[in-house]
Amino acid sequence: MTVGIIGGGFLGMCLATKLSSQNIQVEIFESQDQLGGLATWENYGDFFWDRFYHVILPNDNYLLSFLEECGLGDSLKWKKTRTGYYVDQQFYSISSSAEFLTFPPLDLLSKIRLAFTIYYGSMLKDWEKLETITSKQWLIKTGGSKNYEKFWKPLLLAKLGEFHDKVSAVFIWSYIKRLFEARENANKEEMGFLKGGYKSVFDKLAQIVENNKGKIHLSTRVDNVELDTTGKIAVHYGGMNRSFDKVVFTGPTTLLKNTVSPKLVEIKNLSDINYLGVVCMVLVTTKPISPYYVLNIADHSIPFTGVIGMSSLVDNEYTGEQYITYFPKYVNASDPILDDEVTDIRKVFMEGFSKLYPGFNSENIVSVHINKARRVQPLQVLNYSKTIPSIETLHEDFYVLNTSQFVNDTLNNNSVAKHVERFLHENLKQFTGAESEFNKAI
Repeated sequence: MTVGIIGGGFLGMCLATKLSSQNIQVEIFESQDQLGGLATWENYGDFFWDRFYHVILPNDNYLLSFLEECGLGDSLKWKKTRTGYYVDQQFYSISSSAEFLTFPPLDLLSKIRLAFTIYYGSMLKDWEKLETITSKQWLIKTGGSKNYEKFWKPLLLAKLGEFHDKVSAVFIWSYIKRLFEARENANKEEMGFLKGGYKSVFDKLAQIVENNKGKIHLSTRVDNVELDTTGKIAVHYGGMNRSFDKVVFTGPTTLLKNTVSPKLVEIKNLSDINYLGVVCMVLVTTKPISPYYVLNIADHSIPFTGVIGMSSLVDNEYTGEQYITYFPKYVNASDPILDDEVTDIRKVFMEGFSKLYPGFNSENIVSVHINKARRVQPLQVLNYSKTIPSIETLHEDFYVLNTSQFVNDTLNNNSVAKHVERFLHENLKQFTGAESEFNKAI
């Protein structure tokens, strides 16, 4: 059995690793010069680390199981982290119940309503009803407008930028549920990371695939996917082609539309999907910038929507004895900022950094990096599950597995691992002829 996998991000590589472990010969086609997609890495001079920020929670069971299965369990490190808010030109820590109760921007009644919102959201099961109301409307209804403006809006801005008031309540529900369960299931409020970052993950996955006689094609853009004359599925790339028994497409739906023969797949409502993009400044410094892993910002004059103090989580022995901090801004995938010159973005973001941290000595800045991604995730707008592109595969040997199908999950690597597990649970018999061994409850 030969299987072609289009896309070498975490989804494609997770799938390739699991299929190759079933004695299936896989080949991965990745258009970029390194694996990983949004989870890929960058050379920061004295160390390699993630291009965009990632964290592991104690209840990320699918991801943790996959890492253990791949022999990466010993690379996991856990650490207690802090959360901060910047509001009314002040920094506040809300990293404990005591700090939450003394959070000055909210009065006691607002705090009670906020606690109720979090608990109520974590207990909700019927997510489909939440598709008919925006996150903003639901949060104001359950917790009040003051809580929304002072607490939830900065968080939504940090995650969604200008779309913070357009996504359905499913988005904030899935976010609350994931974090609440993490705190419920852990003895301490810890977050995790992997020694070496996600580069160590993709190096290991590539090694597993290649040891299982799989192949990885980097810097390889797929031009067309169609049926060949023998009934197999042909992947055309760079003037060459390879035919496979089966092909799994893991890229964005827009690319699916432009690449795959209409004899293999039918797509409806493609114009209805919107993608979230991101611009992220990364500073490497000789001194720490923020004591918080996440700093949510309620100040429209700051050009980025949050600060991720990765070095408050990751010991600097893994980052060249230096400190790494992320400054993201989430935007529409069509936003002109994604086409701007890097120097222009750097200038604007550094001005915002100086306003937020006026006392930080610029001599402690080792390097500045600007990373951009146009399609981070599809936006869960109102009635998303009913309006997403309808993807119908027209051939039994062609499959689509991509993030547009995540209708009630936030996009994170645990969700990816879960959807790969579900895909294999439903389809492995078609690949191997045997019943699936992936029998976890999904």
